[in-house]
Amino acid sequence: MEKIKDRNTLSIVSGIIGLAGILAVDAASRSVGISKRSYKVAAAGMFVSKREAQSYRGRALGLIMTSAVSILGAKYIVNDLSKNGRDKLIPKGILAGIGIGAIATAIPNVVPQNSVKPKDASSNLSYVFSNIVYGLLATFSAAKLGHDSVFDTPPQNDYLKPTEQTSEQMKLTTVSRNTVQPIYSDVNFNATNTVPMNPS
Repeated sequence: MEKIKDRNTLSIVSGIIGLAGILAVDAASRSVGISKRSYKVAAAGMFVSKREAQSYRGRALGLIMTSAVSILGAKYIVNDLSKNGRDKLIPKGILAGIGIGAIATAIPNVVPQNSVKPKDASSNLSYVFSNIVYGLLATFSAAKLGHDSVFDTPPQNDYLKPTEQTSEQMKLTTVSRNTVQPIYSDVNFNATNTVPMNPS
């Protein structure tokens, strides 16, 4: 499978995959009665009334806002993997999910006019678990779907030459080293300097 070579595209794809995890956990939590407010309704409550937030249009608004946060979070995850490497994905995913989710969960709770913000512990714990699932899915999808060149660390400035090669430069160097030039034994490289002998 061809891997993604653009960071923004990778952020969108991995963010949507992470969002699918959020929605799946949120729906399961709501079905068993753990969470009292869905992610979408809580997000929409920052902008519209309680009644409007629970309508189809309000849920659509909440889904759009949650998607935006998920994609922005995935952008951070891609940059973090570029700086710190693509190893130890589980702890990195959990840390990113908790950090991004804490911000996403705190914003609806601090908005004064948000009348649908969850106030019970079970709903907020469900959100935390949803955020962890999001972080893991977004981190793993970014690491596995992204091309090696996406994770090259950008230069700190444009004045000094880089001291390390990018992954593409390393591949080109390896190919050039492994390329064997053909040798033809029947070619006389001194043909131009050869003086024809006089038959007489």
